[in-house]
Amino acid sequence: MADTPSFEIPPELRDMAEKNVEQARAAYGQFMDFLSQAMGDWSKSPSGADMGGFGAIQERAVGFAKENAERSFALASELARAKTVQEVITLQSRYAQMQMQTFGIQAQQLSWLMADALRTLQSKG
Repeated sequence: MADTPSFEIPPELRDMAEKNVEQARAAYGQFMDFLSQAMGDWSKSPSGADMGGFGAIQERAVGFAKENAERSFALASELARAKTVQEVITLQSRYAQMQMQTFGIQAQQLSWLMADALRTLQSKG
């Protein structure tokens, strides 16, 4: 059985992709900093002051978004450095498996926080 030739991704294309990933990561970081500051300012305002446990849910959801985005950027960087299509497929498969597990854990944690917030709200009423 003959070996199938592997297609190698040109180094110039990998370099360009990695630079694009870093630029996107920086832009996303600036956006998330702005969003975090805006959310912090809103929660300090009179209309957002009495959020109870829902503030914790909001903070955790933003934290999860940041973590997920960072993992996505890490994947993009790894993909940019990948030399073969097989390496790309392996990276994507590993990432998909990890993210499915992560999303399940994150959903469970958010549901626990939501239940706690609702209990707190009901006890006040």
